[in-house]
This record gives sequence, structure tokens and C-alpha cells, in this order.
Amino acid sequence: MLIYILLFVAFLLALIGIVGAIVPALPGPPLSFVALLIAYFCGDGEITSTTLLVMFALTVVVSVFDYVAPVWLTRLGGGSKYAVWGSTVGLLVGLFFMPLGLLLGPLVGAFVGELWHNQQAGKAVCVAMMSFIAFLLTTGLKLILSVVMMAQVIFATF
Repeated sequence: MLIYILLFVAFLLALIGIVGAIVPALPGPPLSFVALLIAYFCGDGEITSTTLLVMFALTVVVSVFDYVAPVWLTRLGGGSKYAVWGSTVGLLVGLFFMPLGLLLGPLVGAFVGELWHNQQAGKAVCVAMMSFIAFLLTTGLKLILSVVMMAQVIFATF
């Protein structure tokens, strides 16, 4: 009975991990990896230790990249720390206006932050686009990884 409860918890964590790949307040891939760990120990052996190690490495890489890429790409576009902060604030505000706010929040936030700092609209647009590309890239990577781990959890439990 305990194994079934744990497998159900693994399924729920994997589901929350997918949501967390999109919502910034939840650590999507780490939650999905915990679900994979539970399925590894409680499932019927469908998940190998090699798969577990590869998924762990990918979780670490994607999680670190999620923090580094927005700053890196925003700076690459010539952005200031105000653009980075504006993108973050825009993302958080955008959560209240889902789903469109989730996409437009970081873009508008980076634009406003850079415009406030630099007062050059052309540069602010370029910086905002780089920030937006970083958001799409990191969200896409987190979502793909979380969905792959969810599939592995499902196959291990059924």
C-alpha cells in the first residue's frame, strides 16, 4: 500500500514539476527529478541507474542555465542590471495575467527597466528581445526535461 502512495506522490510531483517549468516560483526540473527518484526506488525497474544519473546531470545543468541565461543574454544584448531586474519583476507581475502576461511580462519589464536606465528606446527594444529569447529558451528547456521525466515516471508506474 505504501508503494502505491509513493508512486502517486511521484506522479503528483512530476505533474507539479511540469507546472514549475513554466511558473517561476516552483523549481520544475528538481521536483520532476524527485519524482523520478521515487519512481526509481518504488517502480518496477523501468528506470535504470544510468537514466537516473543522466537526468540528474541534466537537471543540474538546466537549473543553473535557468539562472545564468537571462542575465547573460540580456547583457549580450547590451542590457543593464535594470533590464534584468525589470524582466524579473515583469515575469512576476505577468503571473497575475496568465497566460499572456507570462509571455509579455518579461519583455515589457526588460524594456521598461532598460528604458528607465538608458532612455534610448531602440536599445531598450533590443535588450527586451534578448531577455525574451532567454525566457523562452530556459522555459522550453525546463519544460522538455520535466515532460521527459514525467513520461519516465508514468512508464515506471504503469
